[in-house]
Amino acid sequence: MSLELVCPAGTLPALRAAVDHGADAVYIGFRGATNARNFPGLNFGEAEAATGIAYAHERGTRVFVALNIYPSPATWPIATETIDRAARLGADALILADPGLMRYAADHHPALRLHLSVQGSATNWRALELYRREFGIQRAVLPRVLSVTQVARLVGRTAVEIEVFGFGSLCVMVEGRCALSSYATGHSPNSQGVCSPAHAVRWEETPAGRQSRLNGILIDRYAPGEAAGYPTLCKGRFRVNDAVFHALEEPTSLNALDVLPALAASGVRAIKVEGRQRSPAYVGEVTRLLRRAIDLCAAARAETPADSTAGWTPPADLLAALDALAEGRTHTLGAYHRPWQ
Repeated sequence: MSLELVCPAGTLPALRAAVDHGADAVYIGFRGATNARNFPGLNFGEAEAATGIAYAHERGTRVFVALNIYPSPATWPIATETIDRAARLGADALILADPGLMRYAADHHPALRLHLSVQGSATNWRALELYRREFGIQRAVLPRVLSVTQVARLVGRTAVEIEVFGFGSLCVMVEGRCALSSYATGHSPNSQGVCSPAHAVRWEETPAGRQSRLNGILIDRYAPGEAAGYPTLCKGRFRVNDAVFHALEEPTSLNALDVLPALAASGVRAIKVEGRQRSPAYVGEVTRLLRRAIDLCAAARAETPADSTAGWTPPADLLAALDALAEGRTHTLGAYHRPWQ
């Protein structure tokens, strides 16, 4: 079975770009603090979602709805109404992190597929089997902390479909458990849908250069002409022992092209692209490039059935094109590559 390509859509134009450039599925969120990309100008109203779902379905593309926050008692009714809305509009799956919402969805919409969000932070087969047994999840998105070897071992121990990230921003925290934004801004990404909420972000032009702050905390200072990314604490530069550097995480993008055959051979079902906050042009180009990469990889694997991980070298032009879209203009295999395992 070939790898599916699952692409982000923060807006209706981005959804169309992903569908038109070869996504097998797109994932969206509704407006408000019900998903982990709660930025102004992003996400879907009901009418836009209906239009997007119809557009995708007419072209053979599925639509997953992300509802991957942990609601409080006050926001529980909004969360359950979001589940009802997704089912009513004909979404193909819900991406959930909270067990209570899984129970609600399983009880009220038993025909709707449930996918465990990366925010659920499940990294072992026992956790996945618990979610499958109790709530009937059919797919899980793995956190970006497992090596290819660990992913393969997990796939072999569970009946749950596995989806892994293939391109986009990294996260060095325990996904679904990060408290950095809560510390800096008082707004939790796990319950209010965004780290570095826009109301707390400030850009300043100073004699020392452009700099960014998050709720008054200096996150980074940029040299003239240096690209300035959206400020998050984990990607900021800080002074440590009189040296200023990216103390937690350097701006670089995960790119799994080198290990695509190994992921496919392990039984991974889908490759996911991070980036619902990205522009339609970005989404369209990344989708086009990864569609080509997955198709070329499948062809290379078919030519060497005895060793389905052999015979594959990512084309240099593909890597260069993706690097042009990557954070810091560089890429990494992240946790996927651990040669000592």
